[in-house]
Amino acid sequence: MAAQIIEFARRPGFGSYGRATRVRANFFEVTSLPDGSIFHYDATITPDVPPPLNRRVFQQLEAKYGPTALAGARPIYDGRKNIFSSKNFAFGDAYTFEIILPEDDGAPSGKRPPRAFKIRIKKVGEINMDELHKFLNNGGAETSNCLTAYTALDVLIRYKPSLQHETVGRSFYTSAGAMQISGGAEIWQGYYQSARATMRKMMINVDLSATAFYRSGNLVDTVVSIMGCRSPDDLRRGLQERDRATIERAIKNLKIRVIHRGDSPASKRKYKIIKLTSTPATHTRFDIEGTTQDVATYFQEQYRKRLNFPYLPCVVVRKDVFFPMEVCEIIEGQRHIRKLNDRQTADMIKFTCQNPNVRANKIRQGLNILDYRRNEYLQQFGMQVSDEMALVPARILPPPRIEYHPSSRDAIFAPKDGSWNLRDKKVATGATLGSWSVVVFGPETQFPSAAVQAFIRELVVTCQDTGMNIPNRTPPIKHHNPQGNIEEILKQMWLMAGNTAKAHPQLILCVLPNVGIPLYAEIKRVCDTIIGVASQCIQGKHMMAAKKQYCANVCLKMNVKIGGMNSFLSTNQLPFVTERPTILMGADVTHPSASDQSRPSIAGICSSVDAKASQYAAAIRIQEGKSEIIADLSSMIKELLRNFYQSCGRKPDRIIFYRDGVSDGQFAEVLKNEVEAIRGACQGLESQYKPTITFIIVQKRHHTRFFPVDKRDSDRTGNCLPGTVVESDITHPYQFDFYLQSHAGLQGTSRPTHYRVLYDENNFNPDTLQTMSYNLCYLYARCTACLLCAFGLPSCTFSCTWWKLE
Repeated sequence: MAAQIIEFARRPGFGSYGRATRVRANFFEVTSLPDGSIFHYDATITPDVPPPLNRRVFQQLEAKYGPTALAGARPIYDGRKNIFSSKNFAFGDAYTFEIILPEDDGAPSGKRPPRAFKIRIKKVGEINMDELHKFLNNGGAETSNCLTAYTALDVLIRYKPSLQHETVGRSFYTSAGAMQISGGAEIWQGYYQSARATMRKMMINVDLSATAFYRSGNLVDTVVSIMGCRSPDDLRRGLQERDRATIERAIKNLKIRVIHRGDSPASKRKYKIIKLTSTPATHTRFDIEGTTQDVATYFQEQYRKRLNFPYLPCVVVRKDVFFPMEVCEIIEGQRHIRKLNDRQTADMIKFTCQNPNVRANKIRQGLNILDYRRNEYLQQFGMQVSDEMALVPARILPPPRIEYHPSSRDAIFAPKDGSWNLRDKKVATGATLGSWSVVVFGPETQFPSAAVQAFIRELVVTCQDTGMNIPNRTPPIKHHNPQGNIEEILKQMWLMAGNTAKAHPQLILCVLPNVGIPLYAEIKRVCDTIIGVASQCIQGKHMMAAKKQYCANVCLKMNVKIGGMNSFLSTNQLPFVTERPTILMGADVTHPSASDQSRPSIAGICSSVDAKASQYAAAIRIQEGKSEIIADLSSMIKELLRNFYQSCGRKPDRIIFYRDGVSDGQFAEVLKNEVEAIRGACQGLESQYKPTITFIIVQKRHHTRFFPVDKRDSDRTGNCLPGTVVESDITHPYQFDFYLQSHAGLQGTSRPTHYRVLYDENNFNPDTLQTMSYNLCYLYARCTACLLCAFGLPSCTFSCTWWKLE
């Protein structure tokens, strides 16, 4: 069974439903691939150093031994283990070279000796490019030889930029056009490259990226930026210990050069900041020739330099080696690895949020930097890349017809451009809210009782206008300190809600003073895991305005939280789901940050519980951190299948499993383990229960972007229209995959979703699966927009972005 599962589903054909069009995609065709074999070598460099230094060692090797031991080849190196060459090296299967790497600051060897490295190169094998040609033309399997060829082509297109620019992952970055932000940082424009196997050809996916770097220049200017001051004069009174600690955390481990010894490279020695002194330069003393002297006096006597900022602490680069901040320059090209604060994040969004025309033009500009045509490494391997962005066929699927309560005006309608409003519409099934309470996290001076009551009145009227029933129009209200005991006040409000209505509490409405995460997270933790009651958070600034549109949005969220249904699609819009009992599932695993080794990962699954696929249940588990496989999937599936049976009175005949958050290299492992877990869960409920399963990977973290060719095929932001499908030219040579851009663009360039069908016992044809996946996106209950989050996939952040922008 396992071997059968790992064979991914093949494309059953191509769809025809929808209006045909063409779009530009940020893919560039490889017009000429290497014909002969590519020779693969393994490199081991000792001592172990970071990739940038490894590349310098390899360059030194190439300069010294290129004409001899390397047989005149211009090999390429990934900075870690892999070397690829168009020629067989002359030394045989293995050889160890000794390389002397001089210091790059020109320091005399007597002061700082050059570093010695050993690099052992061992032949791994040869890549037969004929196998790749056969695979691309659907005449052969995707062998390990093909996978190694992808790696070689990736290294080839990135090698020259890695020597010329700062490299992070698959992107390289340039300081040209950098945007300065707070905290001594700046945002650099980056260019992503990846070699992709597509139908009958290899393509290079080129996209924009951005990341923060530390701003180069004088260290004092960086300190001023970190502290949010206008000039160094604002620091003349010296630093409080708290401020000193803040600066030390921000600049620790930064590389600097000193500028007080002259302008020659040998004089501008390089160091790494270890920490800051606890005293200013005027009071930081060190031993010299049997006496002690402060740093400020030493610089005055030794270098005839009177310090401009003696009141600032000194940087420590070695034990008892101190430098005043003003003689230190931050070296360019150091990535800002610390988490960006809210202001920096907002600046990053502003920098990266570019409409499709701007993004497409910047990608084309990036090709001038990449300069594939004059890349001597590509030329040596015989590889050529087109500079024209791919023009690919696409189709635009029509939107489904959405149904609201029959008493609504236009109760059944087709949305335009992926969004609509609730004007004169009532939710399909309005819930009754009788037992609830309101807690305002902030003093009455900030949120007056009259304003709170006015908002509650507007909210109640709006909810009733949209079809909810709220017999208790005056819930108990209480103000509370947001820094106080959150759990205690929520328990009190739960009791007040129940006592007032003489019924089990249904919901606690929470007014928040800001958009900070800690308070929101604590409210959800307490309500969801301790009290067991629904919570609805709103921002205080929106409450003070009490706009009807905002109240309508809140109403949508409240209605589904207490058992209502906002809208649905008629049965003929989802024939595959409605003609036979079918359960839809969406799953993801959320991981802690890479630096956090203690926290677990969280696995979540949502599944439909009704024939209309409009209501969903959830199952959540914690598991070992960083593991992508859902560990307790079998019991979660059993739980959700029981929910479906209790709601519908039928066991589902078919399971459609949308799986998020899986990278290409994890497909086989996830498929094998999780399909077996789903089957095991079904048979654990009943030995003969064997529903048919379709397992689909949903990828959103990729670099594919589409740009409309015809203006009539674009929305108001210049993005492709919702429903745009691309299933050829840039897709897999023969596996069943397609791109679907289902949502309307709000700002920037929209990202299509990549669907990869790995396993399909339901024998979908492309039109059925594409239409079903698109139509389901219109069932997102929390706002009136077509969104991928119809499945409640935990890692999909588009809904969060939408909600913040409303």
